[in-house]
Amino acid sequence: LEYYGKVSYLKAGLAYADRITTVSPTYAREIQESGERGFGFEGLLRRRSSVLSGVLNGLDTETWDPDRDASLPSRFGPSDAPAGKAVCKEALQRECGLEVRRDRPLIGVVSRLDYQKGLDLALPALEPLLGRSQLVVLGTGDPSLTESLAALERRHPGAVHFHRSFDETFAHRVYAASDFFLMPSRSEPCGLGQMIAMRYGAVPVAARTGGLVDTVFEDDAAGRPANGFLCAPNDQASLSEALGRAVGAYRGPRWDALVRAAMAGDFSWDRSVES
Repeated sequence: LEYYGKVSYLKAGLAYADRITTVSPTYAREIQESGERGFGFEGLLRRRSSVLSGVLNGLDTETWDPDRDASLPSRFGPSDAPAGKAVCKEALQRECGLEVRRDRPLIGVVSRLDYQKGLDLALPALEPLLGRSQLVVLGTGDPSLTESLAALERRHPGAVHFHRSFDETFAHRVYAASDFFLMPSRSEPCGLGQMIAMRYGAVPVAARTGGLVDTVFEDDAAGRPANGFLCAPNDQASLSEALGRAVGAYRGPRWDALVRAAMAGDFSWDRSVES
């Protein structure tokens, strides 16, 4: 039970458990390799690696189903996503006081406003793109991030909307309306936001960490079609580059394939149980 001169019942559990699981395969590796991720348990976790595994989180696919979602102004599935998302996007633009523009991608964020989530890196990366894109953020949390988002909204009326509350119904509408979904996390054990976003046809722009690595692919390696854009975690320059690639790809020759690949992903618990 000893943990740096103190007692840790969590350490005892890790030492004596028959099996140890966490919420994604990549995070299972990260907590063995890094003190920042392992919080002092990384040595013990390495010694117990034979019984440690990552089981990717799954979604409630009934709650998160754009084809049956009563929160949306237009329901849609993979076959009619472009038309359905266009209706949802225009409705959200009007609701949020944004310019009604189909030619500009809408970037969505649904998140805790917290250092871990990397949004302090995202704001300077996003601002140069707001002349040709729009941003809707739903979240509460850190007061300094809250003020930074409010200031960004004031500087870019018609292009930025900051929704300062936790509102699950509004979150559904953000997922359905967004063209891109931003998750620049410094760490992310698994993440559900990127899975929900892809199910709703929003292409993720995410940091290469934890479960984001296991669900978002920028190339066709290992036979997996590209379904998003990736950047290095905790790296504003890399994030700016990834956002630039994403905005540049909007409605380009690869766009329909990206959306189809995102919506084709199976993020159900059935898939996680089988794996």
